[in-house]
Amino acid sequence: MATFLVAIVLLILGYIFYSKFVEKVFSIDDSRKTPAYTEADGMDFVPMSWWKGNLIQLLNIAGTGPIFGALMGALYGPVAFIWIVIGCIFAGAVHDYFSGMLSLKHKGEQFPNLVGRYLGNGMKVFINILSIILMILVAAAFTASPAQLISSITPLSFTVSLMIVFAYFVIAAVLPINQIIGRIYPIFGAILIFMAVSIGIALLFNGQPIPNLTFSNLHPEELPIWPLLMVTISCGAISGFHATQSPIVSKTLKKESDGRKVFYGAMIGEGIIALIWAAAGMTFFGGTGGLQEALATGGPAGVVNEISISLLGTLGGILAILGVIILPITTGDTALRSSRMMLSETISKYLNFKGNGQILLVTLLVGVPTFLLATIDYSFLWRYVGWTNQLSATIMLWTATSFLLKSNKQHLITGIPAMFMTGVSATYIFYAPEGLQLSYPISLTIGTVLSIIVLIIYIKKIIDTRSHKTTNIEIV
Repeated sequence: MATFLVAIVLLILGYIFYSKFVEKVFSIDDSRKTPAYTEADGMDFVPMSWWKGNLIQLLNIAGTGPIFGALMGALYGPVAFIWIVIGCIFAGAVHDYFSGMLSLKHKGEQFPNLVGRYLGNGMKVFINILSIILMILVAAAFTASPAQLISSITPLSFTVSLMIVFAYFVIAAVLPINQIIGRIYPIFGAILIFMAVSIGIALLFNGQPIPNLTFSNLHPEELPIWPLLMVTISCGAISGFHATQSPIVSKTLKKESDGRKVFYGAMIGEGIIALIWAAAGMTFFGGTGGLQEALATGGPAGVVNEISISLLGTLGGILAILGVIILPITTGDTALRSSRMMLSETISKYLNFKGNGQILLVTLLVGVPTFLLATIDYSFLWRYVGWTNQLSATIMLWTATSFLLKSNKQHLITGIPAMFMTGVSATYIFYAPEGLQLSYPISLTIGTVLSIIVLIIYIKKIIDTRSHKTTNIEIV
């Protein structure tokens, strides 16, 4: 139990102290007008209070990610606590802050355009394709999962449930952000927090001891911690999906100092939620073996339902249903919204896509493949979300590092986590079932070699930047 409580305190301290350091490095100026005012269009660029932005951001980036992912990551044992705390404070929250604030700095630009600015057009084209694929996969997965539950507890068929969820996605993606998202998502965000806090308090008084820290790998199948844990628990530690969501909220900030509370703060909140559910998974079923059996029987949704009802009674059952239905829906629709924004931004130089009819057309262009993919197996979809998600996070961190290098700022705050995630992504794709399925030693070797190559390029960029800076000083 001590490890769990210390982990929560560390996340809170990370927000209080490290977020201010990150903000200082980025350098904010509240006298500058934000895109919410300079680009105001009544659709996406609409000023909102920071607390609304924080709850919307939390709901957008969370969904069931910090619940389902944390439960799967709990199979590794208390070592998952370490990854959530360190990953969230030094990688995930930093990633989310820079993805949001760089978007704000450049008039609300989407993730691919930010990548193009700092890593070049070639990388921009690649990340544009990767991001839209990721958004479609996430939206499809988060269409399928609530539709399956709706069909299981109502007379509606899966197909009808799927059509209802998808219709809502399209409506939410094309309406102005303050009409649905701005009005009801803060309420759902508060429900997400209440649900996690209730489970956390119940755990403390449940009588079952929450496991304390051990560096042992407790996974029943003895799957390697590196890099699988870092991909399994993405939401709650670091997730590239967040880089596509932060620009949605960056368009609503009233002042630059709101960014720390909205972007860094929401990620810390997600980390706390992930900690609570990881602890619940390790504790409730008497160990990782029991958790694995429960996951095999009822899946993550069944585990959430069982824990919630057992710890919180009827209230828990209601919260579980809200969580498994509403949370993926409120993430899936913003995934569709951001893919609409990305596609619009990509083709805006050729066509004007600002009218309501044009916005609907672009939404359907990404919506049709989303709907078709939602009809296939959910678990299959989710496997392919993992690697594209963490590769996107890696590229966003390198984008932020390039910005800091060019600005002669302390680039190591993003450079170190970027190198770490490079190793994760490079190793995972060679080892994973949805990757090349090579042996673990070979995958580890290739991942290490690729990481060293990237490190050499990074060091060269640092040297070139310092040389350029020195030359400029000499000229002056």
